[in-house]
This record gives sequence, structure tokens and C-alpha cells, in this order.
Amino acid sequence: MGAAVGAAGLAGPGRSADNGFLWGAATAGHQIEGNNVNSDFWLLEQVEPTVFAEPSGDACDSLHRWREDVAIVKALGLNCYRFSIEWSRIEPAKGQFSLAYIDHYARIVDHCRSQGLAPIVTFNHFTTPRWFAAAGGWENSESPDLFARFCERSGQRLAGGLSHALTFNEPNLALGGRWSANPPPPAFMAQMSACIAAAGKASGSDRFSLLMGDQDPRPMIPHVVEAHRRARAALKSIRSDLPVGLSLAIPDEVPMVPDSALERKRADVYAPFFEAVSDDEFVGVQTYGRDYVGAEKSVAPPDDIPRRANGKEWFPAAVGNVVRYVHEATGKPVLVTENGIDAEDDLERARFIPEAVASVLAARAEGVPVLGYIHWSLLDNFEWLSGYGPKYGLVSVDSQTFRRSPKPSAEVLGRIARTGMTP
Repeated sequence: MGAAVGAAGLAGPGRSADNGFLWGAATAGHQIEGNNVNSDFWLLEQVEPTVFAEPSGDACDSLHRWREDVAIVKALGLNCYRFSIEWSRIEPAKGQFSLAYIDHYARIVDHCRSQGLAPIVTFNHFTTPRWFAAAGGWENSESPDLFARFCERSGQRLAGGLSHALTFNEPNLALGGRWSANPPPPAFMAQMSACIAAAGKASGSDRFSLLMGDQDPRPMIPHVVEAHRRARAALKSIRSDLPVGLSLAIPDEVPMVPDSALERKRADVYAPFFEAVSDDEFVGVQTYGRDYVGAEKSVAPPDDIPRRANGKEWFPAAVGNVVRYVHEATGKPVLVTENGIDAEDDLERARFIPEAVASVLAARAEGVPVLGYIHWSLLDNFEWLSGYGPKYGLVSVDSQTFRRSPKPSAEVLGRIARTGMTP
């Protein structure tokens, strides 16, 4: 399938004049909504000791201000909005489903469509209900059926309006961490274990478990893969033509020695999920830079690479290289579901976006079926263990008033989306 045909065939509502190419920005429920009190992450933020820099609290208050967020996406000239639904709001206790919250997310989907925006929904963006984690999380043999049931109940109301569905956000991330050149120090891992144990105690459980916890994630992966397959089948049973996929965290990998560990790393971190998407319509890729692979694991970058003011590498074209690799490895159309930088100086982001987008459009011009480019993130939001320090947003959010203020980089992405061209 060619690039133009593939993109147009899957774009759904909100198509641009550029053959249905999707231009958008992404958010995640726990990071923007606020007061997600039945979530495993909310509990981990509250216990002592905690590994979180600060609690999520009100976040960006998008639970109530989501119409403002959609309006910004529309005003910028983008044509899609990626957001997630919170399992812990929809099923706060096992088997008890909130029709009110399902309707809440359905209203966001319907409003996006009314504004000419393609709604792209992630069903699991890291967080799970507290009861699910306390029952063993993805270690639990019931987890695939529990997740599929949640997707089926939610999908009954949501699936008809979706442009694309993602079952999981970066389920391979914990696997990738095992190859890191800078693994967490033992003291941090001890604190992580203590934090998880405290959450388990608060839940009356000794099995509090999450995919990005302190244990080896590999035993959980078969359950996650099966959960994806069953969730996909559940969504397809509701709407057979709904494009379903998942997103993967993949850096642009550079082998540093002739006999590098690159292929072993890929077999460990990506292969189970590449197999899982064999029946999917697309693969989401999430790229934030390069990874240099030595003989045994990742290694420090070379000294002579271009660097940003904060010392991190400057290489916006990483995302285009990943798009090429993923399509070659899977044969599937690719949707860039996240790409961006943490930058206090928004002028860096404004410089980053055109170069990153150009690399994606170059891959598309070569015949890679790229469906779209979705920037992370729409808002400066809660960035997990780091709290509100990192700034990835196209839009700043005042922590006291929640006022949204688009940055110059937002106009840069919007201009590209409106014209289909980088400067």
C-alpha cells in the first residue's frame, strides 16, 4: 500500500488536503485530567516513601477543561487529537463500570468529530485501576480478559466515533530500560521497591504490580501481548473497520561496534510486539532521540555529537529513521504517535519541529506509508516521576488558574499542518 493511499484510507474524520495525513498533538489522561484517585499511579504518588517528585494533584484540570484543549488543537490548524481514557475512572472497582465516565469520554470523541478533528484514543496509557495492580497487575493470568472486558465495555460507546484506537502506550518501555547505558542506581531501585510495597500495604495486598515497577517485566509481556490481541478482537467485534494498533517506544539506534548487541536488543524489546501487531492496521512509534548500542548494551553517545544547551543530543531526524525501520520490520503503516523534546526554551522546540517533521515526510516521500505526525505533548503536564518539571508542551498551563497559553512552537506545528510543508 502506497503512502498516500494508506494515509487516506485510515485517516477518518478531519482529513487534511494532504491525502488524509494526520497532524496532531497528544495527551494522556492521568497526566492532564487531575485527581485520578482510583489509579495505581495516584496511590504510588501518595504513599511514603514515594519515588515521585510530587503528586499529580489537579494536573491541568482537563477533566473539566477538555473543551479548551480541543479548541486549541482546532485553532492551531491540526486535524487530529490523541488522548487516553482512564480505566480507573471507568472501572473504579472490579466489575463496576461507570456509564457516566464512559459518556464523558464519548462526549470528547463526539466533540472532536464535530470540530473536524480525528479522535485517536489510547485505552491504556500506563495507568491501571488500583484494584487491578493490587491483584497482581499484568502478572495476573486474568489480566488479558480483564483488559479486553474494559475495552469492550468502553468501545460499545466510543468505537463508532474513533479515527484510530491504540490498545497500549509503550508497553515495551520497561524492556528497553534493561538495555540502558545508565540504569537506575541501587538506591533508587530500593526506594522504588519500598514505594510499591507501601502501595500494596495500603491496598491490603502483597502483589501490587505494574509493568514499569521494580520487578523483571519479561514474565508480564505474554499477558500484555495477549491483552492486546483480545482487546483488538473486542473492538473489532463492535466495529470491524476500526483501525487498531499499539504504540512502541523506539529510539533511532546506532551500532557502535561491528558485532553490536543491536539485533539482540531488538529481539528482546520489539520482537514480541512486532509479532503482536501482525493483524493490526498500523503501528504507533514514539521517538525521543538516538540510542548508541555497544557490544553488550547501550553506551554513552560520542563526544562529538551536536548537543543542546542542556547537554542532550540534538538530532531531530531520529524519528524519520525509526519510521523507516518499523515499517521495514513489520510491513505495517506507521503513525508517529509521539515525538518531541523537553525544553524550557520554547525556541528549541520551534527549531526541533520542522526538522523532525521533515525527516518523517522524507520517509513518506520514499514510499513508507506514514499516516501522520502527532507531537508530544499538547500541554505542559505531569511527567510521571519527574512531576511538573519537564516541559514538553506546545501550550503552557498556569498551575493556579489553569490558563492555557500557546507557545511559538504551537504556531510552527500549526503552520506546517495547514500547508503540509516545513519551512
